[in-house]
Amino acid sequence: MTNPIILGAKVNLKRNTLQQIETKLQSLQDKRNELSENVDAAKDDEELTAIENEVNENEKEITDTEEEKSKLEEEIKDLEKQIEELNRKKPGEGVARNMSKNLETREAIKSYVQSKGQERAGFTSVEGGALIPEELLAPQKVPEDVVDLSKLINIRKVNSGSGKYPVIKKSGSKMTSVAELAENPELAKPTITEINYDIETYRGYIPVSQEVIDDADYDVTGLIAEEIQDQELNTKNAAIATILKTATAKAATGLDGIKGVINKDIKKVYNVKAIISASLYNELDTLKDANGRYLLQDDITVASGKRLLGKEVVVLDDDMIGAADGDLVGFIGDPKAFMTLFDRKRASVKWVDNDVYGQLLAGFIRFDVEKTDAEAGFYVTYTPEPAV
Repeated sequence: MTNPIILGAKVNLKRNTLQQIETKLQSLQDKRNELSENVDAAKDDEELTAIENEVNENEKEITDTEEEKSKLEEEIKDLEKQIEELNRKKPGEGVARNMSKNLETREAIKSYVQSKGQERAGFTSVEGGALIPEELLAPQKVPEDVVDLSKLINIRKVNSGSGKYPVIKKSGSKMTSVAELAENPELAKPTITEINYDIETYRGYIPVSQEVIDDADYDVTGLIAEEIQDQELNTKNAAIATILKTATAKAATGLDGIKGVINKDIKKVYNVKAIISASLYNELDTLKDANGRYLLQDDITVASGKRLLGKEVVVLDDDMIGAADGDLVGFIGDPKAFMTLFDRKRASVKWVDNDVYGQLLAGFIRFDVEKTDAEAGFYVTYTPEPAV
């Protein structure tokens, strides 16, 4: 009967092949998107025909690759089923069937030694020597308070690397009354500003040894994919915070200063929020009204859970929204109107070939962030009221 260890080695080989096929499929799909853009840029019928032929060839290759991928997935599934059946404990089938994982490893090492290094299934090897594997336990994850600033701003999906985004500014004008059947008067024209965007590419990889993938008792690839997603979030947050800090500077002394910004400096058409540093949050969190009640109130109806003067409060680290620890600063205004994130391609994670016994888990994101309405908010520097 086939040894489960041998079947396991076959599964690993087929999984490596599957990863290569998935990488190839991703490249073909990326090419499909590029060809789609080329269609719009075609100058004449001859160029359009050439692109059409290339599209057809690309689609055929995608279909063939997807079929190859499906077939390989079925083979892996069948092998895993065989392994499961072989490992299932059944009375009377011999002691070898009930060996523990450690005994299986010991037998695999014995086979390695007896075959002078030719038999390597069932364990890892380093520079031709047998390695007794140590148990790799799941790591402890440090809790973190994650703020996703992209949920607060305007996001536009785009299909090209650069372009123009029109922003219409409300005129504030009114219609006038006219007599029956009189000619329609011309209404005030809105101001349209074109915002240029230019997509930036952010990418990188995290190397992972095949030994870690094989030996770990937890989902290594899932954990690293999650880390890459965290880095995507941090990258976008940093880009968004940088634009927030370009808002018109305004000084505010005490709570009355902040009230002035919210009540009269920003037009009522905007949905105002306060995106502030942790130090400013701490300063405001200690303020009380004449009745001794804290001015910063809990509110479960908003994502951040806090409101100040009726406006949602979002707290960032000092060095993200400010320049250094202790900065009493923040953006007060409508972040959705103030800026737009142009999303060319969401983060994608895929395996890339490596020249060592390991894998590279790579992440790619493409986006740009631009200010779209300068009147939608202010970058406030806060000064506490002097003690009486």
